[in-house]
Amino acid sequence: MYFMPYQNRAEDAVSLGVVLTVRGSEAHVGLNTGVERAGSDRPTVGKFLAIETGTAAIVGMIADVSSRRPRDVDAGHFTAVARIELMGEILKSADGTASFRRGVRDYPIIGDPVRMISNVDLRLIYKPPERDGIAIGYLNLDPTIPAFVDIDNLLTKHFALLGSTGVGKSSGVSVILNETIKARPQLRALLLDAHNEYGHCFGDRAYILNAGNLRLPFWLFNFEEFTDIIYGGRQVVPEEIEILAELIPIAKVSYQQMRSSPDRLVIKKKDPSQHNMTADTPIPYLLQDLISLIDERMGKLENRSSRMVHRRLIMRIEALKNDTRYAFMFESANVGGDTLAQLLSQLFRLEQSGQPITLLQLASLPVEVVDAVVCLVTRFAFEFGLWSDGQMPLLLVCEEAHRYAAADQTAGFAPVRRSLARIAKEGRKYGVYLGLVSQRPAELDPTIISQCSTLFAMRMTNDHDQSLLRSAVADAGADLLNFVPTLGTGEVVGFGEGMPLPTRLMFKSLEAGLVPKSESNAGLQGRDDNLDVANFVNGVVERWRGTKFQQPVRSDDSSNTASVEGSRATYLSALERGLNAAAADYR
Repeated sequence: MYFMPYQNRAEDAVSLGVVLTVRGSEAHVGLNTGVERAGSDRPTVGKFLAIETGTAAIVGMIADVSSRRPRDVDAGHFTAVARIELMGEILKSADGTASFRRGVRDYPIIGDPVRMISNVDLRLIYKPPERDGIAIGYLNLDPTIPAFVDIDNLLTKHFALLGSTGVGKSSGVSVILNETIKARPQLRALLLDAHNEYGHCFGDRAYILNAGNLRLPFWLFNFEEFTDIIYGGRQVVPEEIEILAELIPIAKVSYQQMRSSPDRLVIKKKDPSQHNMTADTPIPYLLQDLISLIDERMGKLENRSSRMVHRRLIMRIEALKNDTRYAFMFESANVGGDTLAQLLSQLFRLEQSGQPITLLQLASLPVEVVDAVVCLVTRFAFEFGLWSDGQMPLLLVCEEAHRYAAADQTAGFAPVRRSLARIAKEGRKYGVYLGLVSQRPAELDPTIISQCSTLFAMRMTNDHDQSLLRSAVADAGADLLNFVPTLGTGEVVGFGEGMPLPTRLMFKSLEAGLVPKSESNAGLQGRDDNLDVANFVNGVVERWRGTKFQQPVRSDDSSNTASVEGSRATYLSALERGLNAAAADYR
């Protein structure tokens, strides 16, 4: 394509100085301090300049300004020298149309004039992408210019939002998700809500899952996940693990055969290998069958210590089954039924119900099982994308990502890290995309964070966190990371494939009712003076013991008691129906 010499408007052509040196991706510019400038026209650190080469206007960012010139630079009559990071160039085609492209092909020479970039040029650089773009805020350089993100690059190449506590990460996640769903209504989004703070951020477009309505039957968990639940993250007992690995496949075969034959005594002796059955196969089975198999083996043993191993294992399983906090897993432990298809539809909102966002409130679950639940959900997300050939694109947003994808290989639940790594490396091939949110980026697995091609960095003062950012950012504008410790609340530096250029921007402001906030924390505002403390404490104790099935809501919600008791009644009714159905099956 032929390009005309680039000519800027006369009012913007006042020269600030000239190029003194050029070195690959940077140049030194002598600044003419005699030119009076004020407000946004002051050539300060972080501002953009344009270097006129005759055929293009090369765009660069001021990385630092000094009154002392480099040793090998003759500053002449200039009293200040600025180091410029070269980022791209503005060209004008033969028909007079101007366009911006990243990278520099025609470098400046010594003496080329330098000017402040104009509003017209900024709008050209940050114009909406040719493909769909979403506006997530506005430029720090010029608040009248929207900050657009290329939604295809943002999703298909993954993204991460990093920043310290209290800088506005959750609000940023809310803005990005809301705008993404508007632009891609066919997309399904699953947000792992670690602190139950997003429940009111998306209105009727979000479906909330918590301990009250989530149903994850125990048989859906693979062997690693199931044993992690049994031992609560503690050291496993190898002898008990061997028993489970041998008997779980038999219990699965037993259930499959029981549905077509009443002779359960014969069924128990079936060989699982003949049915291509393993402990990881997502096939239903009855927990009572597993306990009976363990008990049967225990009765055949003569060694007392071996019998005790079996007895302890039975006690572990029955303790979980009887713990009401684990009702979302074990309430149908002895009631059969393959519910995998229904679960996938519920988790990932596969039906066109007008609720494309799923909020999985992890704080409502027992802390001992959160890692296993996250592992199952992320594993199902990838495998559904794989076996559906990516026909239903899914975005998985992981809050507190450093907990599940820790850099320390000995920390956390290793299968979760492997599952997230698999999505990060291969998910885009199957329509499964990843968004990471963390306040401790230094603790994130570098392999996983390196797969995120768009990074949003908010205020961080920790040196280790800033070091990780520097290693993850490959843009020429990496000097913008120097601004990270001083960013304001809601302010962010965006890098990578989703941004036309690395830049500082402000996220959109949310309405007061849509700002993320923990539903169970009143903060320092104090409690209601009319609160019945005795009843309140009794309610807390019941929830603590697991005798109520919903998370606490704010004390000013008069429907709290009714909703909790209603949930309990619904649960007991469903349990009774399940037991009746099981009795009919056995008959």
